[in-house]
Amino acid sequence: MTGSRHDVHKTYCAACGAMVSRAFRPGPDGRPGATCPRCGSLERHRFLSLLLGALAPDLRDLDTVVEIAPSRQSTPLLDRLDARRRVRLDLGCDKRAVDALASLTALPLRDASVDLLVCYHVLEHVPDDCTAMREIARVLSPRGIALLEVPLRSGTVTEEDPSAPPEDRVRRFGQADHVRWYGDDFDSRLAAAGLSSVRVTPPALVGEAAVSWFHLMAHEVVWVARPGNTCGTPVLPESGSGLAAAFDAVLADLARTEGRLARARTRAERLAAERDALRARLAAGQPGSEHRMLTRLRRVAHL
Repeated sequence: MTGSRHDVHKTYCAACGAMVSRAFRPGPDGRPGATCPRCGSLERHRFLSLLLGALAPDLRDLDTVVEIAPSRQSTPLLDRLDARRRVRLDLGCDKRAVDALASLTALPLRDASVDLLVCYHVLEHVPDDCTAMREIARVLSPRGIALLEVPLRSGTVTEEDPSAPPEDRVRRFGQADHVRWYGDDFDSRLAAAGLSSVRVTPPALVGEAAVSWFHLMAHEVVWVARPGNTCGTPVLPESGSGLAAAFDAVLADLARTEGRLARARTRAERLAAERDALRARLAAGQPGSEHRMLTRLRRVAHL
């Protein structure tokens, strides 16, 4: 960094809703540009914020919003929805702030009582995930939406082994507390539990240009599930959307504006250097050059 404020490339964090001048930090696994230096959000939190915005017409006048395994980055995003009741649940294996201790396989909620349920990276920890999915379907209201995210290996079927020892789980599922790695059959597992789902990816929602601008992961998949039993049809990146087209247009215009600004700064620096050189020559007092230098200096200063 040179120290000039013009050398800092600003970007926008969709989680904290602010322009950020500092570079995004690496993620927990070392992946570059993952963590917002202002609010600590990761790619999934920023995509959640954008997804909630896209779903805004369906998220008006909410009665109950439930967050499973809440995080300090995701909780403020759900608080913005102004639901009449916010419930944060977790099993209690760590010290995260919750409203009640509960298992996803036995939710302490009435049937059809939840308008929005967010469950990110939890199901891969649950030995009986089929019961957990049925519980999600049970508590969703007729208008209810569940936002689900799990680790996915495309092109494969789900591999699971709840009885595997911790060291084997690390090798097979990536973490000692994971009992499976989901495959392409995750959609049908949701359907069997009574959840009709559709896959959404960042490129499909906001476009490729915005994926870079918002510091998202292009391969991230979120399932938007509602009561029903229809297998989800993936929203593929190449399908595009009106929102993606809008972001592409805005970011293309921003790139053009930044290009013009960079050229203007280069010209200003060149003129400033020429002005300084003329002043230096004038100060040196070369005979017969005062009038000519003053004329050029005034021209440069005017420019």
